[in-house]
Amino acid sequence: MTSYNASVPIYLQVVHSIKEKIATGKISPGDKLPSGRELALKYTINPNTAARVYQTLEQEQLLFTRRGLGSFVTEDKSKIAAIKEEMAEGILEEFLAGMERLGISAEEAIEMLKKKK
Repeated sequence: MTSYNASVPIYLQVVHSIKEKIATGKISPGDKLPSGRELALKYTINPNTAARVYQTLEQEQLLFTRRGLGSFVTEDKSKIAAIKEEMAEGILEEFLAGMERLGISAEEAIEMLKKKK
């Protein structure tokens, strides 16, 4: 991820990217995350921004730090399920808002999705 949306703070975009990887299982519960420096290189961000990413994820209790060992993804499966649900709701809201802009009701959108299956 090297191109960022200028209207959203970069650290939030990186937080979202990591949350998505956790929700989809690309990063597993208990996995060790890269160091702050490695994260900064991977996402081409400032090391201070990387620190803010980890601080935000820690505040959301999605990762924890073991002194001298690094940062790890939570092993609390309910927290991971909650991320997945939160992200799914966001996608649904965007979808329904787009359909509404097209003049399509939620019910019509559901029928369209059923036909798509």
